[in-house]
Amino acid sequence: MAAGAAKPTTTPAPDAAPSVQPLLDLCAKYLPAEGMSLVSRSYDFAAHAHRDQKRLTGEPYIIHPLDAAMTVAGLQMDPATIAAALLHDVQEDCGVPNEELAKLFGPEVAKLVDGATKLDKIPWRAPDERPGDQLIQAESLRKMFMAMAEDIRVVIIKLADRLHNMRTLDAKTPEKRVRTAQETMEIYAPLANRLGIWQIKWELEDLAFRYIEPEKYKQIAKLLQTKRTARERYVSQVERILREELSRSGIEADVQGRAKHIYSIAQKAEKYAAEHKGFEQIYDLLALRVIVNTVGDCYNALGVVHGLWHPIPGQFDDYIASPKESLYQSLHTTVMSVGARPLEVQIRTHDMHQLAEYGVAAHWQYKEGGPNKDQEYLQRMSWLRQLLEWQRDMSHAEEFVESVKTDLFRDQVFVYTPKGEIKEMPAGATPIDFAYRVHTELGHRTIGAKANGRLVPLNYQLQNGDVLEILASKASRGPTRDWLNMNLGYVKTGHTREKIRQWFKKQERAENIERGREIIDKELRRLNLSLSEHGDEILRIFKYEALDDFLAAVGYGGVSTAHFATRLAPIIHKDDEPALPVVEGPTPRVQTQSVQVLGTGDLLTQIARCCNPVPGDRIIGYVTRSRGVSVHRRDCFNILHEDDRERLVDVEWGRSGAAMYPVAVHIEAWDRVGLLKDVSTLVSDEKVNMVGVRTEHDDDRTTHVYLTLETTGVEQLSKVMARLESIRGVISVSRQLDGHRRAAGPS
Repeated sequence: MAAGAAKPTTTPAPDAAPSVQPLLDLCAKYLPAEGMSLVSRSYDFAAHAHRDQKRLTGEPYIIHPLDAAMTVAGLQMDPATIAAALLHDVQEDCGVPNEELAKLFGPEVAKLVDGATKLDKIPWRAPDERPGDQLIQAESLRKMFMAMAEDIRVVIIKLADRLHNMRTLDAKTPEKRVRTAQETMEIYAPLANRLGIWQIKWELEDLAFRYIEPEKYKQIAKLLQTKRTARERYVSQVERILREELSRSGIEADVQGRAKHIYSIAQKAEKYAAEHKGFEQIYDLLALRVIVNTVGDCYNALGVVHGLWHPIPGQFDDYIASPKESLYQSLHTTVMSVGARPLEVQIRTHDMHQLAEYGVAAHWQYKEGGPNKDQEYLQRMSWLRQLLEWQRDMSHAEEFVESVKTDLFRDQVFVYTPKGEIKEMPAGATPIDFAYRVHTELGHRTIGAKANGRLVPLNYQLQNGDVLEILASKASRGPTRDWLNMNLGYVKTGHTREKIRQWFKKQERAENIERGREIIDKELRRLNLSLSEHGDEILRIFKYEALDDFLAAVGYGGVSTAHFATRLAPIIHKDDEPALPVVEGPTPRVQTQSVQVLGTGDLLTQIARCCNPVPGDRIIGYVTRSRGVSVHRRDCFNILHEDDRERLVDVEWGRSGAAMYPVAVHIEAWDRVGLLKDVSTLVSDEKVNMVGVRTEHDDDRTTHVYLTLETTGVEQLSKVMARLESIRGVISVSRQLDGHRRAAGPS
């Protein structure tokens, strides 16, 4: 049964099964008689098999596979896929052997049901259901793509199954709702997008968003609802105007208003907020779709639109000349329409519209020879073949899921070589990623890059339309290890990272061990840990038996230090030496729901200013006499030396992500003009608030800078510290405890 599906329960008096007629009416629009017969027989069998079962919603269980089949039929899939959607739970939930399905419905249907059942058994989270455990999810994702390579229809059934589970998610507990919604947003919605199935993609996103961020969802829904009537009236007006103008120009077109979805609006609003723009400035809340007969008509219609209304600069995309990775094609433009209101217009042909709505499913819509002989289908699935090639080179499932999420589940940008060849790269990719995409050896020899004729840094983020020239050395000098430091931003794709790791893995083991020790010592120094004291615990966390093997893996990049701080959070630092003084900052801006006191109801909590814990630290609560529970790091000097142990209570970090936590950081550097300016600029670029700063100077021309930074947690803090170390003249960066409060007892 599908992850997130309500488990069936037996009931002595089942309700009558729902009618199959709506499904048959939908299928009758495109299926031949023999296909209709297969669908009808499959429904009868599934309804009988599930006759004594109910979902957690209280409905007859057959409603679930029937809804999944309706979704599959809405994509106009073949009869075997619709039949398998109806039967996808009978094997596991009703004990029907696959051999019986093959005998009754044919080997093709039985194979699809078996594939869907195997995917349903994949655990998407660890047994203790920790959202942060990536290993189980990584292995599961690998299996998902292997199933896709065998038959993409299995995953389409899985998407339809997940869609109905999301529609009925209210029957689950609040914790399971959020977990299922997060899994849907991370895996299923991007997968539907990558397969080009827009219908499923947008609904999965909206449903998941509703449970992940309910307040923001309600806020946007309310804003849209309050102006719905006026918006619909306005869209009808511009629809009529454009339709009449196209008709006068001799262009036959279907013009229709298009609803913008809540999650996409939320993304736009977030982007605009970062640019200090308001909700009312989002350009494409209002949209028209124009569907014409030919590609020539697309460009003629664009001319009509631009002649009618003034185009907004920088808001035009030609996805016909440069299709998206999923082969999506359309012209997108935003114009200043009637009443000086921004209006997005999408222009495409009927075939382009079919592919945009149905994606890869469009290739099953009764094309002669089937989809495997359809060149467009083969081109659309080329990314899957590429992915499977990469995964054969990757020994760890976590590396594989990293590639999937960065290389395939991101938006694409189109970049040109100096000879005019177009290369599609994931959004955020760098010149180094581009060089390795062209050829591995070119990547190894890269020493610089030019974008549009101007020199750019190697961590420059490629933009749509860039003409990129890679500057390479004549001899292969190999990559630098800094390229593997994710905090420095040189490499963004898993494909590139794996090629660099392979290069370092071929180098001398002794060199890798030495380099790995340097990296680990630097990372541990930031966290006030040491390899000599905590080596055994670190090996256990990273699942290595020998220290040299672990250090070698760090040296060639097999173990990433990007999330090092988060992985080492369980280790308690027991160093009781007096810490360096830190700058006093303002009272922490922390939401009380960010910390939960275990075993009690709602209690007032506050972050202790003596040790300033952040999410990722191990914490404990101290019951004060008048200010609720004070939250400390477990290694806080005041906690370790507290005599009244009965006042200590267990606490844990909650789910809120909006809280900010002050942290003290010590920078040791060679004194020079502009040092403090470089520090403050870098901190600002990382969108971290610096609420306090103090400096001290030594006689040997070194200086000590003490900062108080407000961060969202250990991971952000570690990234900022890594960036600070790259500043010219910086010797070391470390996190500090506030030592001058120790005698006062827990606050």
